[in-house]
Formats: sequence, C-alpha cells, structure tokens
Amino acid sequence: MGINFDKALGIHPHTLNLRTERAKVLAGNLANVDTPGFKARDFDFQAAIASVEAQQRQYGQAQSQTSPALQFRNPYNNTMDGNTVELGVEQAHYAQNAMDFETSLTFLNMKFQGLATAIQGQ
Repeated sequence: MGINFDKALGIHPHTLNLRTERAKVLAGNLANVDTPGFKARDFDFQAAIASVEAQQRQYGQAQSQTSPALQFRNPYNNTMDGNTVELGVEQAHYAQNAMDFETSLTFLNMKFQGLATAIQGQ
C-alpha cells in the first residue's frame, strides 16, 4: 500500500514554500531601504494559506504553487524620498517570518518521524 504524501504531510510543505517566498520579499525590502521611491511590499500569509487549504479541499491536493499577490505596505512615517521601507518594521517582520519558518519545519520533521515510525512498524 502506497503512501499519499500530500495527505500525510498536509499543509506543512506549502507553508514552508510560502514562508520562503515571504522571506524573499522581505529581504528585497531590506535591501532597498535606501533606494529612493522604493515601495515596501508584503503579502497576506494567512490569505495565501487559506487559498492552499481551499485548493486541497476542492481538488484533494494543492495545485501548482503560485506566488501570492503582493501588496504595498503603508509606512508609519513618510520620508522625503518616497521610500516606504522602515528598517525596524522590516527587520521585525523578517525575524517573525524566520521563527515561523522554523516552527513549520519542526512540524514537517515531526510528520516525517511519524511516517518513519509507521513504516518501521514500531
């Protein structure tokens, strides 16, 4: 009897992919902190996960991963050069995303350990 990894691993692989995409977006914001006119971007992680979960319910598995729709972030303080990247805000979002990535990776590792235990029959 074969193992259906989409069902066995659940949402966790998709979560890691989305966390990676978000890290790239946030890193781009940080890299452009001094670029005049650059607009900070991000995406709604919860909405992206909800979309993946809806696909899993509808089709039995998530369809090919697409990049979530990026949105511009509204700054707390305006700058003269039009740049909306705020270093502290971006660093906080990046750090939170990194911690959430580690948590998702831990959940995925637990799933693999459970599968390995089931395969070994212990």
